[in-house]
Amino acid sequence: MNISSLQTTFQKTRPNSAAFFERAKHTISGGVNGNLRFFAPFPIIFEKAEAASLIDLDGHRYVDYLLSYGALMLGHAHPEVLKATQKVWAEQGTSSFGATHPLEMEMTDELIELYPSFDQVRFTNSGLEATLFALRLATAYTGKSHIAKFEGHYHGAHDHVLQSVNPTADLAGTTQSPQAVPESLGTPDYYRDHSVILPFNDWDACERILTEKADLISSVIMEPMLSGYIAADRTFMKNLRELTTQLGIILIFDEVKTGFRIEVGGAQAFYGVEPDLTALGKVVGGGFPIGVVGGKRSIMELSSPLRSSKKSEVVFHSGTFNGNPLSIAAGLATIRYLKQPGNFAQLVANTNELRAGIDVLAKQYELPFQTLGEGTIFNVLATHAPVGHYRDLGNNNNQLRLALDYLLMENGVYSKPMNRFSMSAAHGSAEIKATLDAFEKSMAALKQDPLV
Repeated sequence: MNISSLQTTFQKTRPNSAAFFERAKHTISGGVNGNLRFFAPFPIIFEKAEAASLIDLDGHRYVDYLLSYGALMLGHAHPEVLKATQKVWAEQGTSSFGATHPLEMEMTDELIELYPSFDQVRFTNSGLEATLFALRLATAYTGKSHIAKFEGHYHGAHDHVLQSVNPTADLAGTTQSPQAVPESLGTPDYYRDHSVILPFNDWDACERILTEKADLISSVIMEPMLSGYIAADRTFMKNLRELTTQLGIILIFDEVKTGFRIEVGGAQAFYGVEPDLTALGKVVGGGFPIGVVGGKRSIMELSSPLRSSKKSEVVFHSGTFNGNPLSIAAGLATIRYLKQPGNFAQLVANTNELRAGIDVLAKQYELPFQTLGEGTIFNVLATHAPVGHYRDLGNNNNQLRLALDYLLMENGVYSKPMNRFSMSAAHGSAEIKATLDAFEKSMAALKQDPLV
């Protein structure tokens, strides 16, 4: 088999998605409202969701592991989330006050309890806005102009962090001294010139770069687990916390992917390391748009309008829908479900059961697949080599993984090609069995008719 033949089958079995995309691309740029949603020959168009399932325009049903890029920790339309949002309409009577309301304090209390690094919080509308605000706070606090980020880490689609997210080897520099490579057309050179790129999980190189450029760097922003599934070494994390403190650099954890998914208290609970600032998103909104910045009082207070009447002395932060009651209520319902004894542990156990089954099938069919991740997130990589940082992903056989994805979609499993897998409370024994059956059929097809 080859990718072209798999795409041909994909296209033939989804005529309604194909026709919709043909219409959409004339009035929606590229046919999608987000570049990451596209894959060839066209993205599947979904019209309905139920618990752990998606149904497309052609009537195909899939076990859903995309889960809105991991946001839907309880699955689609979980009864507790529905109940909470219906209560908002009944009792508060609106989707947005554009002003402070009591649910904001309920969420704040929950977050401060779960995240010991939080003294104060502010709500935003997305993880992107959260990382942007965190960086602005760090710059104001330190008075320094550069940020440091790790190669391969994604922090949303704003200019300063769209550097070296997926750099090609010919532009990326050496592994010990990575170079800033813009991810997007239209990114001003200023951001490339004011970005310091760090190698993930390479402490000696990281220590050298940070020490040499400490006078320039306001903050280090990082995903504690690259792409949500490649873990940082525990000693690396401990060393990074100690060095940034010593050098007067703000440490920011982007836990948009890992918050509530690695542990309920995020990757910082997993590592036992407290950053200065944290950005949250996805799960904390329970399926509605949200972002959160939490951290040390001395930094967060820079945005308080109480500190000065002069705009030049206050970090600006605002947003019409910040902390809107629907997002807060859905998020509270999700968090309170996860906090109930045994619920999160069961989610992790189900994830481990699925991962173990996939790994067994890979060995059975003698295919070079492995699962990698922690908690309720994992990915399926087409390599036997260990993966500890962005450049190790160069060992992944992307074509083989892509072939597996097309076969999985034909067999009723969806995570979007090349994407990680996220679990939800709606994924039970029936979904796990159906998923493993789909993996077995897909791997058997790859074994019988190898990719060429």
